[in-house]
Amino acid sequence: MKRTARAIRRTPLLAGLPKEVAVLTAIAFCVALGFGILAPSLPIFARTFDVSALQVSAVISVFALMRFVSAPGAGALTDRFGERVIMSSGLAIVGLSSLAAGFSQSLLQLILLRGVGGIGSSMFTVSAMALLLRVVDTEQRGRAAAAFQGGFLFGGVAGPAVGGILVAWSIRAPFFVYAGALLIATLVAVVYLSSAHLREREHEVAHGNENRLSELREALRNRAYQAALGSNLTTGFVTFGLRSSVVPLFVVEGLARGASLSGFGFLAAAALQAVMLLPAGRMADIQGRRKALLIGSVATLISMILLTASDYAANTLGAAGMVGVLLFLASMAVQGYGAAFLGSAPSAVVGDIMGGRKGGIVVATYQMMSDLGAVVGPLIAGLLVDAFDFDWAFAAGVVLTILPIILVLRMPETLRRSAA
Repeated sequence: MKRTARAIRRTPLLAGLPKEVAVLTAIAFCVALGFGILAPSLPIFARTFDVSALQVSAVISVFALMRFVSAPGAGALTDRFGERVIMSSGLAIVGLSSLAAGFSQSLLQLILLRGVGGIGSSMFTVSAMALLLRVVDTEQRGRAAAAFQGGFLFGGVAGPAVGGILVAWSIRAPFFVYAGALLIATLVAVVYLSSAHLREREHEVAHGNENRLSELREALRNRAYQAALGSNLTTGFVTFGLRSSVVPLFVVEGLARGASLSGFGFLAAAALQAVMLLPAGRMADIQGRRKALLIGSVATLISMILLTASDYAANTLGAAGMVGVLLFLASMAVQGYGAAFLGSAPSAVVGDIMGGRKGGIVVATYQMMSDLGAVVGPLIAGLLVDAFDFDWAFAAGVVLTILPIILVLRMPETLRRSAA
């Protein structure tokens, strides 16, 4: 007998999830907390080597670049040696490389060690998501993915506050605290996930040696997987790329406001995302992945339209007016709302496609889309701002956010409830 949607709707947001979800969420919090602690001090530390702004940016971009480049290898390793081994190894690599980076005596040493950390980060991200999607049942994947993303969100919000205090004490201290947080996460993974129950499916037993590339080719032909890839690319481009690189400049130069306004905007986005994460995940488990994906994609499109309108208002009505500011804050809030849905539904779609099987290469390709957006987003946005204006960069975001909506509208629903 199948569980009804009404019964699932009465279930508390996190009730019934395997203990591994809580462990992975705690690990995600430690990782994001440490990264948030390090992020504010990293450019300042790089500057102590008396280098240019371009060289400083290389320290930051090498981490994301190596994550992107190494993702296919991380997926293959996950399929070959298992999620838990690769996740623990990845965490240890990031932790030890960060510890060594704290002792760097030159820019080259710092860049090399951050690059190694990017490889370890890719190993952790791919294997952790693959493990998360395997330990839960079909009707739990939305909530599980939302909880996992919540760990990253809360850690990312808390980290910079702690990092600011540490920088005042020592410019190298954040590296050591980051390393400590990651090594704690490694121990948690080794101890609490060593006996994780992996839900092997009959297909996995029958086709355990199947070529993983053929599985990826099959997934790429799946319209639901295409929608998940498109939404993750948009998330990387808009949230991690365009927003982090151009929005702070827009607030100061376009709206003629203090840098604190961008902080309020980011806070509004994070707050609404935090409030909506678990309800969005439950919607994906009750009403389907397609609906949740569509809501998130449309909300992201609306947020980019509002952001474009805020620059238009500042140019036509004057930067001193409040219309542009209000539109900006509204755009950030709507973006946070959409991010809650795009933080859970696409991952649940990938889990549905994997069907409980090992899917390191499928998860890796999905993760690469976000990293690709985060790498090219700032570059495209920066070029458009330099050549034209902020509204051109935001308009590019509008165009890109239309893509996942089209893909979602043509995708089949992947939620298939298991028997009670």
